[in-house]
Amino acid sequence: MIGRRAFYTRTGTIAADLISLLHLPYTAWHLSYVGIGAALAPQINWTHLLGTLIAFFLGLGVGAHAFDEVRGRPLQTSLSDRALWLLGGGGMLGAGLVAVVGAVVISLEVLPWAAAGIALATAYSLEWSQLLHSRWGFAASWGAFPVLVGYWAQTQSLSIAALLAAGAAIPLSAAQRALSTPARYVRRETSGVSVTFQDQTAWGEAALLDTWERPLRLLSLAIPLLAIALLATHL
Repeated sequence: MIGRRAFYTRTGTIAADLISLLHLPYTAWHLSYVGIGAALAPQINWTHLLGTLIAFFLGLGVGAHAFDEVRGRPLQTSLSDRALWLLGGGGMLGAGLVAVVGAVVISLEVLPWAAAGIALATAYSLEWSQLLHSRWGFAASWGAFPVLVGYWAQTQSLSIAALLAAGAAIPLSAAQRALSTPARYVRRETSGVSVTFQDQTAWGEAALLDTWERPLRLLSLAIPLLAIALLATHL
């Protein structure tokens, strides 16, 4: 575990770099908000849900994370800048193409939602806005927004329930950021850190990381399971 840039990353091959780049536990977490939003609708159009999930996976899972890596190399992958720009642009383009299909199938109102999502993901990952790159900007963009889009894609409207669920996603995502920030700092900016308590109990780097990363692991499992359970009520 020690030496990795995040608890879910691997290194050594191009395939490992690509998988690490997707930040799979966190991507699944935020895609689950789409599912939670959709599950609040009276009825689910599964094709609409699939399209929404694909768009978010391409834009957030691929595009935003590739742009994030090209700026500062937080994961220290071996992927070239050119490859990362291509992945980032390709992810955003793919999300846009899915939105165009959605505009034909659902409504032209899909396009403003898609434009907002692509703008938020790009601005956050490239750090164009300090407000968006703050804890609460992250929580609103990657927590509340997917819930609202997931619901809207089903109903072409919003509801009190959807707004409340989006509100719940904000502190959940803020908690994710609050837990992951110190863990990233310990992994990436320290070496051999330890803490000794008054009773002389000593915590090394692994124990310290576990205080933040165990909740992250549990939440990254719980939120997708919650989304699946809510969606299952429509089967």
